Amino acid sequence: MELSVVLMPAPEGGYVAYNPETGTTTEGETVEQALENLQEATELYVEEFPLTVAGRPRLTSFHVAEDP
Repeated sequence: MELSVVLMPAPEGGYVAYNPETGTTTEGETVEQALENLQEATELYVEEFPLTVAGRPRLTSFHVAEDP
């Protein structure tokens, strides 16, 4: 099963990895470590809560007005 991942730099360093299909979130010092941790966490999640994927999430962006 192929799932999505969103990677973001963590404020304290390293990376946060998030899987939108399951809501699992992990961290790692490197992108590779964050992905490995997310894969492990998501596999454990799916063992407990079987997943039926209706489709892939769609990633887009939007603008938020900044305070003056």
